[in-house]
Amino acid sequence: MPHMDDTPLPRALASALLAALADTPVVCLIGPRQCGKTTLVRILGPNYGYVTLDDADALALARSDPNGFMAALPDPVIIDEIQRAPELLRAIKLSVDRDRRPGRFLLTGSANLLLLPKLGDSLAGRMTVLELHPLTAAEMNRAPGGFLAAWLAGRLQPSLVTDRAIPDPSGLAARIVAGGFPEPRLRTPARARAWHRDYLRALLERDVQDVARVKEPRDLSRLLTLLALRTGELLNLTTLGNELDLRRETVEHHLTACERLYLVRRLQPWHRHEAKRLIKTPKVHFIDTGLAASLASLSIEDWPARRDRFGHLLESYVLQELMAQAGWTDPDLSFWHYRDKDQVEVDVVLTRGTRTWGVEVKATATPSAADASGLRRLAAQCGDDFAGGILFHAGVNTFALGDPRFLAVPLAKLWEM
Repeated sequence: MPHMDDTPLPRALASALLAALADTPVVCLIGPRQCGKTTLVRILGPNYGYVTLDDADALALARSDPNGFMAALPDPVIIDEIQRAPELLRAIKLSVDRDRRPGRFLLTGSANLLLLPKLGDSLAGRMTVLELHPLTAAEMNRAPGGFLAAWLAGRLQPSLVTDRAIPDPSGLAARIVAGGFPEPRLRTPARARAWHRDYLRALLERDVQDVARVKEPRDLSRLLTLLALRTGELLNLTTLGNELDLRRETVEHHLTACERLYLVRRLQPWHRHEAKRLIKTPKVHFIDTGLAASLASLSIEDWPARRDRFGHLLESYVLQELMAQAGWTDPDLSFWHYRDKDQVEVDVVLTRGTRTWGVEVKATATPSAADASGLRRLAAQCGDDFAGGILFHAGVNTFALGDPRFLAVPLAKLWEM
């Protein structure tokens, strides 16, 4: 189960952040609010000056006189919540062009700068951007977080465990409902749900206007509640608009704002040019399953009766774990989903160049070769480019699913390796 004291947990991204500070003038750590960015940068940069743009006076000066603000800063410096004053990025660029020493500016942002128009290009060639995710299960478990690297390197091998009981499903449900934000994991389930509600309220009242013009934040809140009930499903903007009584364009605008604030992500469909029968609709996934569970009013006790909802949350949970691990092991990976017109699907597809891997997620403790039908279809589409597939399950054994390229792997490997 997750770590439950208030000691800051080591973050696996720390080494990548230190490496960037050693050779790049500006390093920007982006990720959701309250995921641990400020804690991490202040631990790694103890000799840095510090200013946060959540401070009203600092923000006012940064917006009205960016050059004057920059002239008053120590060097090196941490600037927290840079998305609140994008005007600063030009002033930082001018400063870096005069002095390109590495590690001068350590920025954090609670919006995805890479998705904000023009903002992400302001420091091209001068800035490294790293994404910090909510805590992974491996980080909570103080494990190395090496599952993804081991799998992609072909180091996973069949392994039968005869003296270990099948895990209690409620333990898996507890991980899903807890999510990865550091603060709520220290609370009781009821208090954690209250934290999630307060978190979303603060985000919509304070941060949303930094990333998009939203006239009615309440509409955005209603959209998020619907998406929490449909995480892991194909995205249908028209249906969402009809249910919310909003124009399709408005739903698209609100969804983009939610992506920029690290609330949800669109997982695009994988396809090859010659594959005519593939569905080209993205899936939508909540980034933190704890927040999704709170919005969907799901608790640990709902596991037996609402297994279908937990199945979709589990898919989002695994995707988030893999994407977070990719951040410190293989940033060149891209993530997709696969679905064809026969409704054969693979939950997560990973690619690096033309090399392709597939991931299926099942809540069962007893998977069979029949559960690998999607992986077989994906492998056939890829031909020689297919590098392997796994089917995550709730049991304890690792074994081949009728083909040595397809392995059934316990979900616990995500946090035990």
